[in-house]
Parts: sequence; structure tokens; C-alpha cells
Amino acid sequence: MTTIRQLIQASPTKASELFAVLADTSNNAVKTRERILGDLKSELELLAQLEEEHLFPVLRKHRETKDLVTAALSDNKLTRKLLDELEQTPKGSEEFGPKVAELRKVFQQSVRDERKELLPAVLKALSDEEAQAIVEKIEEGKAEVEEAKRAEAEQRRAEQRQEREQAERLLAEQEEAADRERKTREAARKTAEQVARTAEVAAESTRQVAQSAAETVQRVATAPLSTGSLFFDAMFGMWGVPSGRSMARSGNSPSSRNQLSTQEEEVIPLAEETLIVGKHTVNSGTTTVRRYVVEAPAEQQVTLYDEKVVVERRRPVTDEATGETLTELTVEMVETSEVPLVAKGVRVREEVVVRRERTQRVETVRDTIRRDEVEISNASERSGNRRAALTHSRK
Repeated sequence: MTTIRQLIQASPTKASELFAVLADTSNNAVKTRERILGDLKSELELLAQLEEEHLFPVLRKHRETKDLVTAALSDNKLTRKLLDELEQTPKGSEEFGPKVAELRKVFQQSVRDERKELLPAVLKALSDEEAQAIVEKIEEGKAEVEEAKRAEAEQRRAEQRQEREQAERLLAEQEEAADRERKTREAARKTAEQVARTAEVAAESTRQVAQSAAETVQRVATAPLSTGSLFFDAMFGMWGVPSGRSMARSGNSPSSRNQLSTQEEEVIPLAEETLIVGKHTVNSGTTTVRRYVVEAPAEQQVTLYDEKVVVERRRPVTDEATGETLTELTVEMVETSEVPLVAKGVRVREEVVVRRERTQRVETVRDTIRRDEVEISNASERSGNRRAALTHSRK
């Protein structure tokens, strides 16, 4: 169990260590000085607050320790003043080191006064129960502060973890969008290549058909006749067409014409257009979310205490002289006033999440496509009918 002696002697240990670390920093270690100074301020404020809330009110009730409370309050006031000046001093300036040394000197003197004057008076004036009650209250206060610090640190870690997860999620969404765009471009490229290949095949088929037609016309023009009359050769089918050859007939288009084939086999390609639908991503709008800072007045009430020195004259209880008389005597009593200390903390009020939601829709693409068809007719029957009609007319 901690005693009042151990408490008073051990309380400044952490602050002394922070003073030593801060004094060893250089002018270039600005961030380190800011961090250590923040920890030092929290520690000094905690020590002064716990003494003023739990120790000093009890000491004011005893005559032996009443005057020591005034001196301790004066030391705390001076410490706060020097600490505020140190916070306002640039951390990389030459003035920072001397101000740290001055504050450290005041703090060490205050610690020495507490150990040499305050502690013996406390042990003499307070009972064991009162001293132990003060120790328990101060330790409870320290535990509450440590718990609040742990909760704040945990909250900061949770916020940092949430920001990190949000950044990772946003990065993943950006990578996914880039991958979708890359796939869309690849699909569009493949579609364009397929359309180009289809056009090349159609052009090649058209060229082959035109070449075959030209060769057929050339063969018909140079083929020998069996009679001297082109009319009778056409009527009786007396062209020199070998057996197994066929007559090719084109469609009913304006540019179609009959072609006589002299090949053993003719290949007529029947082409068909296919509808190839691709897709690509276009910008359909931009949503901008801008965070900006506004200022609003805020107020909060705080209870402050002022200590004034009251001088009054009264009639003595007895006429008998006690103590030193007829000598010069000077008594000084310090007046104290509490002033508000304002600090600002930051907490997350709410979160604005910006994300993209993907929805799916189906659109029907309509167009016309062309294809080749074939019409087959037998010319032998028509030729036979024409021969029979000619024979009948001669008779």
C-alpha cells in the first residue's frame, strides 16, 4: 500500500525524466520537442490538479500546514506561467533551451520544498487515516486520467485504422475501375479487329466472284460453235460445253448477269453479316465533395477562485503580551487568482462516405444485317421444251 511519503517523493519522477529528455534535444528536433513538451505539460498539470483537489483542501484545515499551501499554490502558478511561455516559444529557436532550463529549475525547487517542508508538516499534522484517504483519492485520480488516455489512444488508433481501411477500399475500387476500363478497351479492340476481318473476308469473296465471272465470260467468248449459226446453237444447246459442267445464274439484281461455267466444280460462297455489339465506358457526370472549415462561437462556464488578503484590526482577547513585541516585523501573504486555461480538442463528429454503386441495365441494340441466299433452277427442261417446239413448227 502506497504511503503519503512514497506518494510525494515518487510523484515528480516522470516529470523529471521528461525534463531530462527535453533538455537533451537539439534545435533541429522540432517534432520531438513538441511531442515531449506535450507529455510534460500533461504530467505537470496532472500533479498540480491532484494536489489542489485532494491534498491542499485538507492541509488548509490545519494550522501547521496552512501557510505551506499558499507557497505551493504560488509555485504551481509560476510553473503554469513558464509552461505557457515555453509553449509559445518556437521549438527550433535558441530561446527554447534556456526557457526549458528555467522551468526545470523552478520545478526542481518546488520538489525540494515539498520534500523538506511540506512532507514533514503533512506527516506531523495529518493522521494516518487522513493521509491514507488523500493517497487513495490521488491514486484514483491518476487511474482515471490514465484510463482516459488509454481510451483516447484507442480511439485514435481506431480512427487511423478506419482511415487506412477506407484508403485501401478506395484504392481497390480505383484498381477495379481501371481493370474494367482496360477490359472494355480490350473488348472494343477485339470487336474492331473482328469487324475488320469480316470486311476483309467479304471483300475477298466479292473479288473471287468477280474474277470467276470474268473468267467465265472469257471462256464463253472463246468457245468454238458446232454450227455456223449462233441462234441455232443457242436454241439446240450446241455449244461445246463438256458434260458435267453447269450453267451459273446470278440473282435478279440490276448488275446480275448469266455466266457459263467451264469448271468441273464451282464454289459459290454465301456470306452473312453478323451483329457485333461492344461497349465502352463514358463519363456521365462528376460528383465533387469538398471539405472546408467553418468557425462558430462556443462558450463554456468554469468556476474560478480568487484568494484575497484581508487585513483587519480587532480587540485582543487579553492585555498580556505574548510573543515578540516592540520589534519590527514584516508579514507577506500572496494573493492568488485562478484564470481559465483554454485548449482545443478534436473529435470526429460524423463521416461522409463517397463511393460508387454499380447498377445493371439491359439495352436492346437493333440494326439490319445482310446475307446471301441461292436460287437453283434446271435449264435442261427448258432446253428440251424449246427443241420440241422447233421440230413441231418445221413440220
